[in-house]
Amino acid sequence: MKATFVSKENNDVTFEMGFDAEEFENAQIEAYKKTKDRYPVDGFRKGKAPRKIIEQRYGAEIFMEDAIEDLLQADYPKALAELDIEPIDRPRVEFSKLNKGEGFQATVKVTVPPEIEIKDYTGVKIKDVKYDVTDEDIERELETAQTRNSRLVDTDETAETGDTVNIDYEGFLGETQFDGGTAKGQNLKLGSETFIPGFEQQLIGVKQGDKTDVKVTFPENYPAEELRGKEAVFHVTVNGVKREEKPEINDEFAQDISEFESLDELKTDIEKRLKEAAVERAETEKKNAVLEAVYEANEVDVPDIMIEDQIDAMMDEFAHSLQQQGIDVQQYFKYLNQDPATFRETLRPDALRRVKMKLIIKAVVAAEGFDAGDEEVERELAQMAEQYKLEPDKLKELLGESQLSLVKEDIRNRKAVDYMFETAVIEG
Repeated sequence: MKATFVSKENNDVTFEMGFDAEEFENAQIEAYKKTKDRYPVDGFRKGKAPRKIIEQRYGAEIFMEDAIEDLLQADYPKALAELDIEPIDRPRVEFSKLNKGEGFQATVKVTVPPEIEIKDYTGVKIKDVKYDVTDEDIERELETAQTRNSRLVDTDETAETGDTVNIDYEGFLGETQFDGGTAKGQNLKLGSETFIPGFEQQLIGVKQGDKTDVKVTFPENYPAEELRGKEAVFHVTVNGVKREEKPEINDEFAQDISEFESLDELKTDIEKRLKEAAVERAETEKKNAVLEAVYEANEVDVPDIMIEDQIDAMMDEFAHSLQQQGIDVQQYFKYLNQDPATFRETLRPDALRRVKMKLIIKAVVAAEGFDAGDEEVERELAQMAEQYKLEPDKLKELLGESQLSLVKEDIRNRKAVDYMFETAVIEG
């Protein structure tokens, strides 16, 4: 195969792939071997007819299409590498006239990322950002740990917001009990807003053994269409009320939730962690400010295909996020009465921004010649392997070449972002 660059117009690159007669013939021989059993010929067992006989019966070009597909599949990546072309969409291919015993030529057109003459990415002026850690911050962390380690205990007192009630209930529309409106032993935290609006507020003040009616109106967008906008009454029996009991914050508490022997030691550790987080937060904000300034300073003509691909990726991320919560994305759109195509359009501005930022960072990588060395890649893989509890070699095997290239790209991109930040001018 001979690859030849033809032209570049805007973001479209055209190149040619030439295959001589011998290459084309060998590919047809391989195509015959792989597909000959598809073509029955009288007088021959399945898959035993000679190639010449099959071609006489079905046409001289019968194996050409498979041969061309095999050649392109094998040599298209080689041509891209040889010509240093990085396509962002599927190739559009046109072929020269195909004749028996001759080679052929494929003219390929692909869209590539725009070339950016990156500017103003060093010496960017940004405001300094600092976050202090106060005694109140430390106390809030302790209170969060206190809440996390609290327990629910039975109470004879009336239920308050924050209490958990255990209830049986039956739902009625008028005199008719409706499907899905009945439960026994249901735990409900008052104030959680997990039930129909208005339901939880009417249970404030109940206590164990109480029976009460809760009247609600179902929302207009309620999943069950037959209940939308309908007034209903729930006959509720209160089986019990539990209240959150928090442990006292003292040395014993510190020993229970940490490796420290005293509350003072725990506070010191919390302060250290909060200060580290504050420094990291400030640095992240300053890096984002640098990126924002470089983003605004550079114009980029982003091809539509890149925006559409980014929207596709964002839609996949959204669907996966819902799936982790046990929600089907189609049911989600149906519940909200929203059109997926309309939702896609709401993602377009963010998709454009993400693609433009990627192209800018990539341009800085190219301008500064950043690369990912073998040792850097190995360190990255070691960290990933530790995170996923795998051996580095096993992780490398699972990732494959395509994913490894993404690891290298991440390293190069981080270098570019760090370089822009390190050369920025931080003003107090």
